[in-house]
Amino acid sequence: MTSFGERIRAEMAAHGQLCVGIDPHAHLLAEWGLDVSPAGVREFGLRVVEAAAGRVAVVKPQVSFFERFGSAGIAALEDVLAAGREAGLVVIADAKRGDIGSTMDAYAEAWLEPESPLEADAVTVSPFLGVGALEGTFELAQRHGKGVFVLAATSNPEALTLQRAHHAGGETVSAAIVREVSARNAAVTPDGRWGSLGFVVGGTVDWADAGLRPFSPVAPILGPGFGHQGAEPHQLRARFGALSQAVIASESRSILAAGPDRLAARISERALLYRGE
Repeated sequence: MTSFGERIRAEMAAHGQLCVGIDPHAHLLAEWGLDVSPAGVREFGLRVVEAAAGRVAVVKPQVSFFERFGSAGIAALEDVLAAGREAGLVVIADAKRGDIGSTMDAYAEAWLEPESPLEADAVTVSPFLGVGALEGTFELAQRHGKGVFVLAATSNPEALTLQRAHHAGGETVSAAIVREVSARNAAVTPDGRWGSLGFVVGGTVDWADAGLRPFSPVAPILGPGFGHQGAEPHQLRARFGALSQAVIASESRSILAAGPDRLAARISERALLYRGE
């Protein structure tokens, strides 16, 4: 079984570093001529999957935009997740789950267990109840060739107080998360291969300010904040340095605002901007 790290590495080599976020904001649904409803978010998601297939490696449905409609919204999300995977895309469920013990294990089973209704290729998780609380999630992901993206250094200003706080040893909370998760990658990842436990590091984050530095083994970095939030493709290498080739650059509104008729063309245009990095 190919590990998630090696799968995403191969897919990015073939299709580039752009990830298309599937974020059906109410205003976007209206602009697309869709109802703000479970049927609307389902149609929105399926159209994005269709436009992205063959043009990029990764799509990232934002779970919250589907959850707000209750069970009908979750059913719509199930269809979008399945369609993305059937189209050969790497599907990251942006759920940001975080808990302890059997509760966290149940979250992991929902998103990473094969044949689960919500099965994705990877899921985003929060480590702020302790990286150790995610051990069951890491083990499940490894067993099934899935990926996990651990929040490490996000670019929202509310995160600064916690994530930039320093341990007694001097490293920031963000740096400690990367160190602990990288140690788990190193224990199971053969030399020269990518780890399957990745990180979420915002595209606008100052690595020095966050206390971050290159880590080993290389692991995929989900980089939100490109496009609408200000980070641009030509800044990728400057921001991520030696790890820039491992960055999955996530854009949503900058692409989705093109509307359904120009969506495929906008995806192709934005994808090309990352090819030279």
